[in-house]
Amino acid sequence: LQLVESGGGLVQPGGSLRLSCVGSGGFMRFFAIGWFRQAPGKEREGVSCIAMSDGSTYYTDSVKGRFTVSRDNAKNTASLQVDNLKPEDTAIYSCAAAGYFEPDPNTWHAQDGYDNWGKGTQVTVSS
Repeated sequence: LQLVESGGGLVQPGGSLRLSCVGSGGFMRFFAIGWFRQAPGKEREGVSCIAMSDGSTYYTDSVKGRFTVSRDNAKNTASLQVDNLKPEDTAIYSCAAAGYFEPDPNTWHAQDGYDNWGKGTQVTVSS
């Protein structure tokens, strides 16, 4: 499964973006989809995840209430709606897929569980 992200850009604080992740070469419905980000000089961190089976969603505390993850298996896509953006949200955002993986609150952000990664899309929040 190959993944390609899009939708990043430069936005002012308080603004919104919709990040998309398009899959090819496989069916995303068999994968849990995670979103990760890496800010300059920082380690990559898990942002959100949506499960394969029941669509359960998970978020890191700093984005709860501002970010919304979704998926459309018919279109082989996943999205991350990012609202009320803050300068500290500036990072490269990547989607990743974990085949036949059922995430839970303790495991969804474990990067070594994800087999397929996109190259990422840059989100910059600045006035």
